[in-house]
Amino acid sequence: MKISIITVTCECVATVGDCLASVASQTHADREHLVIDGASADGTLAVLEAHRPQLAVLVSEPDRGLYYALNKGLARATGEVVGVLHGDDVYGDPGVLARVAAAFADPEVVAVYGDLEYVSQTDPSRVVRHWRSRAFDPGLLRRGWMPPHPTLYLRRSVYERLGGFDTRYRIAADYDLMLRVLRQLPGRAVYLPQVLVRMRLGGESNRSLRTMARKSWEDYLALRRNGLGGPAGLGAVGALAWKNLSKVPQFFVRERHHA
Repeated sequence: MKISIITVTCECVATVGDCLASVASQTHADREHLVIDGASADGTLAVLEAHRPQLAVLVSEPDRGLYYALNKGLARATGEVVGVLHGDDVYGDPGVLARVAAAFADPEVVAVYGDLEYVSQTDPSRVVRHWRSRAFDPGLLRRGWMPPHPTLYLRRSVYERLGGFDTRYRIAADYDLMLRVLRQLPGRAVYLPQVLVRMRLGGESNRSLRTMARKSWEDYLALRRNGLGGPAGLGAVGALAWKNLSKVPQFFVRERHHA
């Protein structure tokens, strides 16, 4: 089973090498790695070109942001299953894609996801926050639950049926996508209770109070547009409150280092 991995890069010369090495180390050989770069000028492109033989697709050109770039990757993906690994991130271990492929061996399975670790930007061996997910229950969506998007793999047919990332959102298009897909799931979702991705801290959604406020507003819009807002949008307000409160336990993890 071929798995397509889409990586979006922009000015990440210090980290993209780790990302590329992580994909190359995966034991599941039937894969393609697509990299969509936003015309980086910091040396990122030179690193990507040095690893060109391991890339199925390499595009470097100006674009209008993360979600436009992800849609470019989706348009070029040829695998039966599609996942995302951003240029700052790495897999939890070399067997991640093999376990994902094994779950998709069941034709009824259309989505697979797992756990996520947030790690220090300067010391990726240090775990700062642990996002432990749970088995899928559609009722959880109204309580603000979602799987960690960087761990989510979907059959390409799901994207073809339900669409890609809605670029009207600047920060929350991944949340909108997950709500859209999980509300209309044309099959089973499987939770793998293991760390699939280690993600460096410093994402767009929590860089400032302004972006955090915009993220909350876009989350609210996504809930309403996907029919989870309830009367007068009050359900969306409650879901947002639960969504944010559910993050608190993720910080109460005993700080630890990976070998």
